[in-house]
Amino acid sequence: MYSVFFYDSNSYYEKFADGKVKCIDEDIPFDIPARWEWTRLGAVASIIGGYAFPSQTLKGDTGIRVVRISDINENGFVNTRLVRYCGPKISNTYRIEAEDILMAMTGGTVGKSLYVRFLPEEMLLNQRVAIIRNEWFLSEYLNLVIKAPHIMAVINDRKNSTNDNISMEDIYNFLVPVPSVDCQRKIVDSFYTLLPSIERYGEAQNRLDKLNAEVKGLIRKSILQEAIQGKLVPQVLTDEPAIALLESIRKEKQKLLKEGKLKRKDLVDSVIYKGEHNKYYETIDGKLLDINEEIPFDIPDSWLWVRLQQVCIYIHRGKSPKYSEVKKYPVIAQKCNQWDGFHIEKAQFISPESISSYADEHFLQDKDLLWNSTGLGTLGRIGLYPESLNPYGFAVADSHVTVIRTLPMMVRPEYLLMYFSSQTVQGVIEDKASGSTKQKELSTETVKSYLVPIPPLAEQDRILDKYKLIVASLS
Repeated sequence: MYSVFFYDSNSYYEKFADGKVKCIDEDIPFDIPARWEWTRLGAVASIIGGYAFPSQTLKGDTGIRVVRISDINENGFVNTRLVRYCGPKISNTYRIEAEDILMAMTGGTVGKSLYVRFLPEEMLLNQRVAIIRNEWFLSEYLNLVIKAPHIMAVINDRKNSTNDNISMEDIYNFLVPVPSVDCQRKIVDSFYTLLPSIERYGEAQNRLDKLNAEVKGLIRKSILQEAIQGKLVPQVLTDEPAIALLESIRKEKQKLLKEGKLKRKDLVDSVIYKGEHNKYYETIDGKLLDINEEIPFDIPDSWLWVRLQQVCIYIHRGKSPKYSEVKKYPVIAQKCNQWDGFHIEKAQFISPESISSYADEHFLQDKDLLWNSTGLGTLGRIGLYPESLNPYGFAVADSHVTVIRTLPMMVRPEYLLMYFSSQTVQGVIEDKASGSTKQKELSTETVKSYLVPIPPLAEQDRILDKYKLIVASLS
């Protein structure tokens, strides 16, 4: 049993049964009134672990009810899947009593607790749940202490570990502030008097948090839409116009073609322009097409509408992988590509023997765009591949992800990410897809022919800088 002493040096010390004394200033979570004391939970309560019932004794519909982790929450006992013990008599130690506090010791809900105000029937406690049985305090005061932030912090620290466990020793060592019994009663009475107001405030705060999140989301969408329509930053007359940028891209792609680094099918002979009556037309392969209905909005004079393939050097689905348990060569699937970012930890791995079947162009490059292209719920989700977040230094995409690779010195992939994340694209993505309802596919040809508004390169950078500043201010 432990005793805790407060000395004139304003430091806390703990004296152990063997006479040793230790300064525990770093363990004390907050100061308490002069007439209060600190103690360990195990010094003022019995800590009892549950019983490991043989599974064959829990199969009957009759007998004494056994309480498992899944049978409790903070509101009471859960009565959906009862189990009962029908074996030989066991020690009364494992019988739950009124005013016990039950605490989960393992799993995702480790630390959840239930204050047993009354027992609807006789009950026994299963393993992985502990009884905290009060011996000196008002039980309701101890119940409030168990839920206090300083104890929850200890529990959460254990939850962050590999096993999500708290031990009997952890519970025994919880620090408990000790006021007089009269003070305990006043604390409990005050808490329950204030509780309705606290709950109303909590509900109001939750509504406010939800509203703030929704408003911030709407602001982001609005700013994103302004950005891709050329309304976020002013146009600068000295910027090289997008038509000159497109010509530079065409020349670079011709150069790559001669070097054998690009295929002829990756070249597109398309020109989109505004003609009579402000209608949009496209000349492609010698044909003149009226595409006015395809254009979602007008853009500044220095911008151009283009087909995505015109400004990219690689647009292709990944390959169906041959999986392996060897964690060396990750394959990026749709689940790795989330709206909140890239998740390499969700990747599976390809067989080392299959590496030779991948051409160099299949290996992902930093800032490749990854566009989820299969299935409702994931279709259209898009992100950038960040090479720095891949500790394996290598990755390929699977067949449900379309890889889009630009000439980043001419078209910023981050700008394309903004465009394809916008409501202009995401709001109609299912209409662009083909296939059955649950197996919608965004074909590679559809991706290649997607219309994209391209600003001058300098304006792309100004847009990105301004958007980042605005989003940071909303955080």
